[in-house]
Amino acid sequence: QVQLVESGGGLVQAGGSLRLSCAASGSAFTINAMGWYRQAPGKQRELVAQTTSGGSTNYADSVKGRFTISRDNTKNTVSLQMNMLKAEDTAVYYCNARGLQRGYIYFERWGQGTLVTVSS
Repeated sequence: QVQLVESGGGLVQAGGSLRLSCAASGSAFTINAMGWYRQAPGKQRELVAQTTSGGSTNYADSVKGRFTISRDNTKNTVSLQMNMLKAEDTAVYYCNARGLQRGYIYFERWGQGTLVTVSS
């Protein structure tokens, strides 16, 4: 069973920075894509940033130029550096990973979520 453990998050003033990290653990798995989603109160969960094992990345338009996703394939970790934070970035952030276990069993896992609060 693949598990994701997140760290980071917290309270920051607008214009500040935070870094989120996520580590995947388990056995006999490969991850194709890792990323971060967020869900603000009363809103649907949305993609923030994602990176694939091939190195491609994509970002939500609202965070382009402010957030940077990075991944260490050897350690199965993904991080999200968030700069120039805005009040509208306030949300619970979830790590997501998709891949294969034992070479053929598709999986998708979510982290427990970490709260990011940006005060204006």
